[in-house]
Parts: sequence; C-alpha cells; structure tokens
Amino acid sequence: MPAVRRLQHASVPMPVGGADAARRFYGEALAMPEIHRPRGLSHLMLVWFSAGEDGHEVHCFEEENTGPNSPGQHLCLEVDDLEGYRDRIQQHGFSVEAADPIYNRPRFFTHDPFGNRVELTQILGQFE
Repeated sequence: MPAVRRLQHASVPMPVGGADAARRFYGEALAMPEIHRPRGLSHLMLVWFSAGEDGHEVHCFEEENTGPNSPGQHLCLEVDDLEGYRDRIQQHGFSVEAADPIYNRPRFFTHDPFGNRVELTQILGQFE
C-alpha cells in the first residue's frame, strides 16, 4: 500500500520582488543554504532553501496578493541551538514571540518579511 515517507518541502508566499528579503531572512537570519531550483521552473520567480540534512526544503514563491491565510498557519523548523537562533533572529531585526510551552520542546515564533509565521523549536526529548 502506498505511504507518505516524509515532508519534502513547505512553500511560503512572498510578494513580487521579495527574493532579496527572502534571502535576508531564510538565508542570512536563519542560515539556511539557498539551493538551485529545477531548470524546468526557471521561468518562475522562486527562491529555495535547504532546511537540514534530511532533504527538507522551504520554497518561497511570488504571489501578487500575498499574506497569511490564517493566524495558525506556519512552518516549523527544528534547530540545534534555540537560544542561539533567538539571538540571531533579533540581531537581524526580526521579532520573537513566546509560544505555549511544550515539555522538552522549547520554541518561539517569528515572522518572515512577508508576514508568514515561522516556528523554531529544539527537540530535547519526548514530550508529555
């Protein structure tokens, strides 16, 4: 029987002309390496980033009427040093929002330059 193996990527909207802002947030503030998009999509304005060694990716795409669809919509990135990322995000001029605590999963929220909500978490063990 067919089965889902893993999440491969999350796509987030950015306004037309937002590629440089995407690079500042995902590439610089989050230190995610930019990856080349497939040649077959070269006619589209896309900026892709690697989200870890397991092959996950974040794809930013241009959209004229961009904005979050609901307050709970977000992507979550697991990081290895949450406090280091908290400092890094703030040093790059982005705000940090507290999140409801989860045992062994400290976390916080921020927003990319386009208003997309991004959660960062560090997994320290099993949650309760």
